[in-house]
Amino acid sequence: MSDDDSIAYFLEDIEYHGRNERTIDAYRRVLRSFESFLEVRFDTSPSEAGYRDCMAFVHDLRTEYTESTVASYASYLNRFYGYLVRVGRHDENPMELVLEEMNESIESNPSRRDISLPEMRSFVGTIRHPLHRAIVLTFLKTGIRSGELCNLDLIDLNLDHDAQTWRPRAQITEKPETLYVSSEHSHGAESNGTVRQASNKRKRETTVPIDDELKTALIRWLAVRPGSQSSSEPLFTGTVERWGQRLTIDTVHHTVERYTRAYGWLRTGGGAAENVTPHYFRHFFTTHLRDRTGDRGVVKYLRGDVASDVIDTYTHNWNDRVRETYLENIYSLT
Repeated sequence: MSDDDSIAYFLEDIEYHGRNERTIDAYRRVLRSFESFLEVRFDTSPSEAGYRDCMAFVHDLRTEYTESTVASYASYLNRFYGYLVRVGRHDENPMELVLEEMNESIESNPSRRDISLPEMRSFVGTIRHPLHRAIVLTFLKTGIRSGELCNLDLIDLNLDHDAQTWRPRAQITEKPETLYVSSEHSHGAESNGTVRQASNKRKRETTVPIDDELKTALIRWLAVRPGSQSSSEPLFTGTVERWGQRLTIDTVHHTVERYTRAYGWLRTGGGAAENVTPHYFRHFFTTHLRDRTGDRGVVKYLRGDVASDVIDTYTHNWNDRVRETYLENIYSLT
């Protein structure tokens, strides 16, 4: 699906859902304007745009429109990216964070959900299914994105346990209890023998420590993981639909949202300030680990947000800096 097609398909989708022609024209005007803005300003496209690109567009809108109009146009982009996530064209909705920040700046009493560690522990305690528990704990313990989680292969995991029957990739062979997140996987491109359906948006590969809680959850999942016919051997595979096949972003989102809805953390019509989604778990990881460590650099490294010169420093000081800092400060969720 090209970028031009993604907008066209989205407009067709909202038409099928009963939007009138006037509303569809409004969406079309805003989305085409966004598309042109990205091409001229950043030489990029809607399917490749991230948080900063979206925020720059919103800032540009403020030079011409009232705050209420800007909020309306931002909601158009949010729905558009929600659609791209559902169809697997984008691994996360960059407008969710933009809207969170807009809400914080506009509302005198922002309603953004603030979940404490005890509350999150209680939520995690409701998840019994080995796959679902492993997915949620991987999100909460690593800050990984949905697409990056789906792209994980068995070789990206190194566990000091008999459950490991494979040889980890060279980058982590000497680093037990480690998860490797590649920066090379791109949507539509072949990697490790598989055409990827999601992109990893890291500036460079990241090695993330695994604590005892996450290790336990992964071992329990591996004990029941269906065999896969894929040569790449995905870490997370389907257990009902798509048996033994790599999980998709859509499946992961539906799985998480099933639990958050049942727990009262998600409702239809609720916005980014209210609903708890996989992207919120990344925010939770960032906020709580940063507050506990006081080290933004380490947290940015673990999120995959830092450039080569900084990341090299952390990688060379793995045991002395990143790993020790992480294991000393990572929160307990079970």
